Amino acid sequence: MLHEFLIASRTEILQRSQSRLVALARPTPAASEHANGLPVFIDQLIAILGQDKADRAAAHHGVGVSASLHGGELRRVGLTVAQVVQHYGSICQSVTELADERNLSITADEFQTFNRCLDDAIAQAVTAYEQLRDSQARSSVTVELGSMVHEMRNMVTTSMLTFDALKKGAVGLTGSTSALLGNSLKRMRVLLDRTLAEVRFNAKEQLRERVSIVSLIEEIEIVAAMEAPERDIQLSIDGGAGDVAVEADRQMLASALSNLVQNALKFTHPHGHVCVRAHAAGERVLIEVEDECGGLPPGNAEDLFLPFEQRGADKSGLGLGLPISRKGIRACGGEIHVLDRPGHGCTFTIDLPRAAQLPAAT
Repeated sequence: MLHEFLIASRTEILQRSQSRLVALARPTPAASEHANGLPVFIDQLIAILGQDKADRAAAHHGVGVSASLHGGELRRVGLTVAQVVQHYGSICQSVTELADERNLSITADEFQTFNRCLDDAIAQAVTAYEQLRDSQARSSVTVELGSMVHEMRNMVTTSMLTFDALKKGAVGLTGSTSALLGNSLKRMRVLLDRTLAEVRFNAKEQLRERVSIVSLIEEIEIVAAMEAPERDIQLSIDGGAGDVAVEADRQMLASALSNLVQNALKFTHPHGHVCVRAHAAGERVLIEVEDECGGLPPGNAEDLFLPFEQRGADKSGLGLGLPISRKGIRACGGEIHVLDRPGHGCTFTIDLPRAAQLPAAT
């Protein structure tokens, strides 16, 4: 039984893990380890395996909480995100190696529990590490474009490490680590769009063209419709009349709208609703993104458009999307407004001049 094996072999497993980390030049800070690290993970795993199968799910929360603290501690002492993953990987390797030496048969149920605990620990530790790293990046005086490159590098690194863990079979394809990979890839797509728009804005190179609002929103809907169910959010889209268009740089406009929709999905509570709608109002075109975030935190709503400003609970990313979106829309001759609906949500509105209607075909 894996439960009894872990109890009897706890010390040796930790010693082997430590040796692996030292051999890889991966120091293990003693204070961090004894606070929330590998010894705690082993003890939690032992406790979970000692419970009835029906009672194990509730205990997994403790694994994630401790791993989150551990990920933050490893960031503070200067380790890399790769070393965070290797910390938990060393436990997996030590357990399987020692079990093989002693001809221990691990049941499918035990392996599933072990795999899920490891999966949760890696995902939560890496997430906490990234959040602390992003917080530190926000507090430094950084050029905006350099900050975006830094953020992209972080997400690429996370994607590579989580993919490596999946490829090696250390964790399952449908667990928290897999979800972390998917989220990183989606964040990279948004960041790339945003970066391209920023580069074009700074270079003062706009490609003005007639942009159909219906087709623009359909393009944004493709990605948003994939993310909304994952967050348990209802999404409704109304592109308005087919003849409504603006004269704008399509890349800048798409990036701004995409960022507003991503923010709405990010901050809307589960079971909430995000609505994207467009319509013409005289000589103007209004694209509204309405969320159910509960309303804006105290303060001037306009402060949301300041670089590095994040006033919601979710601090992922560097807080550059809204400032860049506003600059892009202003470059297209428009403006972004925000309306706070306290206790319910907020509405961001892109306001642009309407393009002249095309003459009817003869």
